[in-house]
Amino acid sequence: MMARARGPGDGAVWFDQSAYDVRVEWGGGGVASLCDGAEVVVIVDVLSFSTCVDVAVGRGAAILPFARSGDEARAYARQMGAQCGGPRGEGRFSLSPTSFAEIGAGERVVLPSPNGGALSLHTGGKPTFTACLRNASAVALAAQEVGRRIAVIAAGERWKSDALRPALEDWLGAGAVVAALEGSRSPEADGAQVMFEASARRLPDILIGCASGRQLVDLGFTDDVVWASALNMSACAPILRAGAFVDAGTGRMAGT
Repeated sequence: MMARARGPGDGAVWFDQSAYDVRVEWGGGGVASLCDGAEVVVIVDVLSFSTCVDVAVGRGAAILPFARSGDEARAYARQMGAQCGGPRGEGRFSLSPTSFAEIGAGERVVLPSPNGGALSLHTGGKPTFTACLRNASAVALAAQEVGRRIAVIAAGERWKSDALRPALEDWLGAGAVVAALEGSRSPEADGAQVMFEASARRLPDILIGCASGRQLVDLGFTDDVVWASALNMSACAPILRAGAFVDAGTGRMAGT
């Protein structure tokens, strides 16, 4: 039977990468395109949601992702019996990974994030991990225990227009996850892996020098970038369960 011709508005057959086990895309559109055919979703937001989650969950805490900040986030935190993260440099917790350095086991924190946090809540109930450079291999191994068809989503940032800004650090993080996965790779996944492998020995310099890194350095958060650039030093695999990221049970953080 001849396949039905599809127009630009319904061309999921072109964009879902369903011929491959390992698939990579960007942002909310990527989640919408890849989730239906995936068994597992991995959200990558290196600077800094996913890195914050790794640091906190690796110390036995739970992170509740939330898309919006301000009063809505604080109200949600009260409802969930959790603390609420605020802007960088304000309060105890924020989207600064170093703010979670002393978090205690059992603590619960609502962490507002318009990129990685928001995407984590729109995966349609599929098993959802979040990964960064620090735990890329650990998350890949844990994800493969759940399913073979894996969608890796580079979160990206936002322009002032609210359009997606592809962020180099998230593409490298996605490539680091792909590099540790088995199975056939889409060309997009293969491209992310190739870029990661070409950059792996220079990650600290690349993250410091890329647009997102320069922004954080200029704002006085150089340590956040340094922590985010540490490759595969964490054995924590955060998975979303009942609205909170907790350790999937593959291990604990290896260091600081």
